Amino acid sequence: MKKLQLHWQIIIGMLLGISFGIIAFRYGYIDFTNNWIKPFGIIFVNSLKLIAVPLVFASLVKGVYSLSDISKLSKIGGKGVVFYLFSTIMAVSIGLLLVNFTNPGKDFSNDNVEIIIENNDAQSKIDVAEEVKNDGPLQFIVDIIPTNIFEAASKNTNMLQIIFFALLFGVAIVLITKEKTVYVRGFFDGINDIILKIVELIMKFAPYGVFSLLACLIVDFGASNELFVALAKYSITVILGLLIMIFIFYPIILTIFTEVRYKSFFTSLSPAQMLAFSTSSSAATLPVTMERCENGLGVSKEVSSFILPLGATINMDGTSLYQAIAAVFIAQVFGMDLDISQQLTIVLTATLASIGAAAVPGAGMVMLVIVLGAINVPAEGLALIFGVDRILDMLRTVVNVTGDATIATIIASSENQITTLKK
Repeated sequence: MKKLQLHWQIIIGMLLGISFGIIAFRYGYIDFTNNWIKPFGIIFVNSLKLIAVPLVFASLVKGVYSLSDISKLSKIGGKGVVFYLFSTIMAVSIGLLLVNFTNPGKDFSNDNVEIIIENNDAQSKIDVAEEVKNDGPLQFIVDIIPTNIFEAASKNTNMLQIIFFALLFGVAIVLITKEKTVYVRGFFDGINDIILKIVELIMKFAPYGVFSLLACLIVDFGASNELFVALAKYSITVILGLLIMIFIFYPIILTIFTEVRYKSFFTSLSPAQMLAFSTSSSAATLPVTMERCENGLGVSKEVSSFILPLGATINMDGTSLYQAIAAVFIAQVFGMDLDISQQLTIVLTATLASIGAAAVPGAGMVMLVIVLGAINVPAEGLALIFGVDRILDMLRTVVNVTGDATIATIIASSENQITTLKK
């Protein structure tokens, strides 16, 4: 098992979990599964929750103070940030439109919903919802500003406050001379590497976590067909959204802002896209992405060396789109109807969370914990989608890399720093 790549390990864990769940349900090993198998799934989900706050804070602070190079490339960097945020917001919006149209989680019966939420305090969520209704129109903005950062860090539901403080902290580092912040920068560089290593260690447990989660899910649902129908609709919705980004959204903005032919763009970038698909890591693909943008697309080294690393840090279009669809899907399974304000919260949270998302396999799932917490949807719903997440992770990483290259091409074209692929 150790010699296999992680995605194959997770796929094997998924298949074994489904098989075990079906056998356990048919032969009456339900108590055994709940007592001896389910705890490992809970441990895995808790591990993801555990790392969410430090991952976002360390990655986001490092990403912000890395913009100190903007003193030399302020114009290029400013354009990059604007386009990255715009494409991320569009990705989340496309995801929300699709999931609200297909309603993949509506296939679950009320009985199955009750099975999932039986261990959750539904009444407390209703009480919170009633309190929100009585808040003023600007309460959402007020809630973003924490009164105590340590209290905010104690709950994943306060992640927007963590993001705000991380942004403020990073900006303050940029405004202070490097001589005075050299140790702080070194500290966060080290902390960021440590956190990424912890994520890597947690993801090694993923095959066993997936096995446990799916086995218990099958036992709870009685191996019903509606589970697989809902997962199929969910997966198709995510894939459709990702295809829209690659074959509709990116070609449109390339046509509007550049003279690059998208067919040539796609052909030149394809090696980086294939590597992104196989590794599920924007960071691992970054050297190839830079080489393809410079030698294949004709983007200047000045632009690629600044915009692409920035994009690997703050631009996660595929991940953001998936988070929007997954959050609404899980909410639908729980029988929760998200109003417009909650869906706008998804747009804001997924956009900001993407800034702090590590460019490594599995980070999107960690970021989803943040989005779910922001709209008060139980994180246990991750069990529903983990079995199909690895394949979708491979696809959304392709979108992440394609989005980075698209923005880099646009910026290079606007600065007249692109030499090939003209019409």
